[in-house]
This record gives sequence, structure tokens and C-alpha cells, in this order.
Amino acid sequence: MKNIFRDILVIATLLCGTLGFAQQNPVTWKTSVIQTEDAVYQITFEANIENRWHLYDIGPYENGPNATTFTFDLPENATLIGNIEMIDRPVKKFDEMFGMEIGYFEKKAKFSQKIKLSDNGATIKANVEWMVCDDRQCLPPIDEDFVITLGVKTGAEISDVAATEPQITDANPIDDEDKSLWGYIIEAILWGFAAIVTPCVFPMLPMTVSFFMKGSKNKAKGKAQASIYGLFIVLLYTLPIAAIILIIRTIGGDDTTASIFNWLSTHWLPNTMFFLVFIIFAASFFGAFDITLPSWMINKSDKNADKGGVGGIFFMALTLVLVSFSCTGPIVSTIIIKAFGGEFWTPIIVMFVFSAVFAMPFIIAAMFPSVLNKMPKSGGWLNSVKVVLGFIEVALSLKFIGTIDQAYHWNILDREIYLAIWIVVFSLLGFYLLGKIKFAHDSEVKHIGVGRLTLIIITFSFVVYLIPGMWGAPLKGLSGYLTPLTSQDFIIESQKTVIQTNLKGENVKHSEFLHLPHGLKGFFDYKEATEYAEKVGKPLFIDVTGHGCTNCREMEARVWSAPEVFDILNNEYVILALYIDDRTALPKDEWVKTENGKILKTLGKVNFNFVFNKYNAISQPHYVLEGRNGKMLVPPRNYNLDVEGFVRFLKSGIEAYKNGNSKYLIY
Repeated sequence: MKNIFRDILVIATLLCGTLGFAQQNPVTWKTSVIQTEDAVYQITFEANIENRWHLYDIGPYENGPNATTFTFDLPENATLIGNIEMIDRPVKKFDEMFGMEIGYFEKKAKFSQKIKLSDNGATIKANVEWMVCDDRQCLPPIDEDFVITLGVKTGAEISDVAATEPQITDANPIDDEDKSLWGYIIEAILWGFAAIVTPCVFPMLPMTVSFFMKGSKNKAKGKAQASIYGLFIVLLYTLPIAAIILIIRTIGGDDTTASIFNWLSTHWLPNTMFFLVFIIFAASFFGAFDITLPSWMINKSDKNADKGGVGGIFFMALTLVLVSFSCTGPIVSTIIIKAFGGEFWTPIIVMFVFSAVFAMPFIIAAMFPSVLNKMPKSGGWLNSVKVVLGFIEVALSLKFIGTIDQAYHWNILDREIYLAIWIVVFSLLGFYLLGKIKFAHDSEVKHIGVGRLTLIIITFSFVVYLIPGMWGAPLKGLSGYLTPLTSQDFIIESQKTVIQTNLKGENVKHSEFLHLPHGLKGFFDYKEATEYAEKVGKPLFIDVTGHGCTNCREMEARVWSAPEVFDILNNEYVILALYIDDRTALPKDEWVKTENGKILKTLGKVNFNFVFNKYNAISQPHYVLEGRNGKMLVPPRNYNLDVEGFVRFLKSGIEAYKNGNSKYLIY
């Protein structure tokens, strides 16, 4: 009874998936035509995109995701004028996984094509192929046919044509955020605490206490003034950033704001400038020179602080901000530059969090002066804090050069070079903390305390963690900072071979343009793979994937690269990768005719048709473990970065294969 119930549940799930797939089409199209001049017509294709979905722009993207493409079947009296154009401006972001800038649309998109007629009237056939993605999945490339009549009316809309039923295929979404807002907030909190213990800021605490102790003996009033003081500190840091963003948005709108910030994120010029700013600030932290604001500005602010009242409190806060600039300037630059990724609110929120954390000790010191007696005294340790921050600035500066290198395909700062620099930088930091390296303003390290020893252990442990990355370890915890694993030139030899040829001793079909990650060898054709698996007596690991699948690349980088996963794939399975978005044209004898009579002529469409009909799969990545006679061994698995879970998935398939069990198992 239990087995019957389970089988009914499985069948119901598959039926629901099929119905959901048939109904899910987040993009609807309509066309319109206007006559722009004699015998010249402009066709507009307008896409309405449901919330949370993205539509790629027209690209093209070589070795990247599927762009939106338009093809026209024209009669003899019609010719295209130029190429298809995007009326709406797409959002542009640099995708580290593909190493290129990728554009996409949200909510709506418009495209236009001009056509010239040599005589009156023509019927145009157009085909649009696109792909849509959300933050969890992508639907395969959908293509839609249009029949458009030209020459019916003049100077007005001519047609609003419904399309034929779309044919669905698959893809995967752009990773919209390199880092979540919460990640930036946590980083801002850490930088806020770091700023407090810098030598420009920490000595200001006694001055703050002195100012508020002489101001009033009324405790309630003193606490109110301390709160106002903290509020002014927060506003002085946050409002300038908010004003800059608001001005840009007001003048240029959301598109301009996003374009400017995306330009800041990916273009070589601002990234080079940011890199130099970080290096200059690092040199200042190392003691090469001091970066300070003009003395007249600080003196004037300090003089106004003596006037008392709310105005005096404001100028006291302004004095703190100005005096501490040489230490907080680099930190503020670090978190703001990293947060400028096209978002309106993110930089403002990040700056607010940083300044609130930064202001907190001054508010507490102003409210409770006795707390100051329990705090450590100023000394040489403050300069050590600056130097440590200098090493961190050097390490973080490489992110900007790495962005340029990936965007322009210079292939200079490959992953192992990036890691080599980090290993040297953090090793030097460890030796500095040990007292083996000294800078101009450092005090002599006579002994090492518990706190300093803890930092030394953390630093050298981090260096040891980095070293395996030189040979291809994924270093998953640093994926947001390092250049992609795809830029790695050298991977250990144990990850090199398995299957070189098919049963006939020939090269594996499609292997001239398709490859597996990490040196794994496998197949790209179902028939070839099943024949080989039967010969060697191994189960089949089927990877439903695509060139435009970001989540597929992340799974390969963070899960497949794990030694325990790699070892099982390499030794226990025959791997089959089915690319369902590949546009390689197949020979005529490999074309597939669907039930509705459509002819599938490309590898991707043929693969998708096969995957959907056999496995009812509509998203990628989708992993299937298959045994003898094409029977599925265990329930399939989709995108999930749990390495241990993936290992259990693979091992359960091996167990089912060895036991001759072709039914679903619990894993």
C-alpha cells in the first residue's frame, strides 16, 4: 500500500510539472507597424515580462547565454534596412561566470526593424527566439512566429498581430547581485568597528567626553545632546552619498543611474582609478605619507564647536569627521565603491550602517563618561591597526584589476596569479604581526599578547587555506572576491582523463566544441553514452545543462570540484552532458520532427525535446542518474550547493545500480 501511494504521488508530481510547464510563459509579445517614409515601414516588437523574470538583450554573446534573436522570411519585394534595434535600454552587468558584460530587460522590452518595399504590399514572416530567467530557474529558449502585413495603412499603426503557440526551450538567469545587501551590511559593520580603533579616531574619544562634561551637568540633557551628536555623525557620512545618488537619479532617471553605476562597476577607467585609490590609501596606512584635509577647514569647524547649543554639537561632529578623514577615508571608499553596483538604496543603507556603528562609541562615551576609564589607552597598537588595514586594502584592490581583466579578456590576472599575490600579502601581514616586519611609525614588539596571537593564527590559517587554490581548489568562501575558476591555467594532474573516444575508437561526438569542467571526460550524445555505459558496466550521470546556465557553472565550480564529488564522477559514472541551448546546426538526418510538426534542426532544441519528453525537465541544471534500459535510479537533483547531499545522491545511484534496482530510492 505504501509503495502504491508513493507511485501515485510521483505520477501526480510529474503531471503537475507537465501542466505547469505548458502554462508557464512569462513573456507575451505583440507587434505593431508604422510607415516612416515612402515605402519604408518600421515593425515594433514589444515584450511584456512578468515580475521577477529577465529577458536577455540581443547580444550576441559568444560562449555566453542565449541572446534574443530575430529572423525574417521576406518576399522578393522586401529588404531589411539595417539590423534589429533595441528601443528600450537594457540593464548591463558584468557576469564573472561568463567573463563578459551581459544585458537583460525587466517588465518590458521593445525592438524595432525597418523594412523597405519595392512595390505596394507585402506579407512578412518573423521569428523571435528568447529566453527568460528568474532568481531560481530559467525556461528554455522560447521561439514564436509572427505574420505581419505591410502596406495596408499609412502613417499609423498597421497591425497588432497575435503569434502562433510558442515552442519552449531552456536557459538560466543572470546572477543579479554579486553580493546580497546583508553581506554589504555585515561588511559595513566590521569596517565601522575597525575605523573606531584607528589612530585618527580613537584619541578623539577623550575629547568627546571633555566636550560634553563641560557642556551641562543635567544628565538627561547631556544624554539628549549625546544622541544629537551621534545623529549628526551619521548624517554627515550618509547625506552626501544620498545627495549624489538622488541628483543623478533626478536628472537622468533610473536607467541613467543604473547605467552610471554599472559603468563604474565594469569599465576599465573607473576600476583603474579605484585600484589606484586603494593603493594610495594603503601606502598612507603603511606610513608613507598622511592624507589630511586642509587645516583651515578643521580649525574653522573646531572654533565653531565652542559656541555651544545644537550648532556647537554639529560642528563638534563635523570636526570629528574631518579630523578622522585620513583613517576613515580609505574605509569609506572601500565599502562605497564595493556597494556601487547599480542599486539606488544599497550604498545609502551601507553608509548609514557604517556611520551608525562608527558613532556608537562616541554616543556611549558622551552619555557615560566613566566608561572611558575602562577602555584601553592610546599607544603603538593603534598604528598597528592602520598597517593591518593597509594590507587588507592592497588585497581588496585586486578585485578592480580582476574585473578589468575579465571584462576585456586580457588574461593577465588569472586566478593563480591573483591567489599568489594574496598569499604573499597575507603572509607579510602574518610576519608583521609577529614583529618580523616594521614600518616607520611602529613601536617595538617586545612580547605577543593573546589578542595578537589570535590574529596571527587566523592570518596564517587563511594563507594555508589559499594555497590549494593554486592547483584548482574551488575556495568557495572567496567566490565573490577571486576571479572565476575558469581563468585557472593549472589544475592537478589527477583531474585530467577518463574517456577519450567512443566504442569505435573515434572522437566523442560534439567534443570538438563541447567540454566538461575540471578535465573530466564524457559524452554529449545520449546514444553514444548509453552504449559506452553498458560496455563498462557503470551507471549514467546525465547533466542537463546549457551555455547560458549560470547556476550550472556555479555547481561545477563549487560542487563538482569538491574532491569527494570529483572522485565519484571520475571513477564511478559515465558522464553525459546534454546542452539544451546549443545552436549548432545538425545534419539533416539528425533533425527531429515534433508531434505538432515542427522540425528541430539544432543540437540544443533536439536535446531539449529529448530531455522534456523523457525526464519532464524544464530547468537547469538538472541531474539524472540512469541505469540499465534507460531506467532512472533515484529521484533527480537540481541546483543545490550542498556537497554532502550531492555525494549522497551519487552514492545512492551507485547502490541502486549494483542492486539492480531501477526504482526511486530515498537518499
